[in-house]
Amino acid sequence: MIRSYAEFWEFYVEEHSKPLTRLLHLIGTVLSSALLVRLIVAGTWYYFPLCLLIGYGFAWTGHFFVERNRPATFKYPLWSLISDYKMVIYMLTGRMNAEAERILAQKLGFSRSR
Repeated sequence: MIRSYAEFWEFYVEEHSKPLTRLLHLIGTVLSSALLVRLIVAGTWYYFPLCLLIGYGFAWTGHFFVERNRPATFKYPLWSLISDYKMVIYMLTGRMNAEAERILAQKLGFSRSR
């Protein structure tokens, strides 16, 4: 059982260990967020389910066909949503690969020396 967000983040990164999975998340999150803004501005919020379809469609494709694991959303929906945006920010700022390497190396008992 995961008891803290810090612990969840490490689990989340492990579940997104492959760059293609992270890229699919990025695409889905950016597209669904842009669509959501567009729907709000246009006053057509009733199309909101399309945002979910796009966001989860890309993300779950990565989980089911690339990582071959079960999305954390099923068990930890809020932390997964927060972590998805955190991962996207890390990717857009060029920090996600290093974060994944750090966490995966830590799991395997390796440490990176600088």
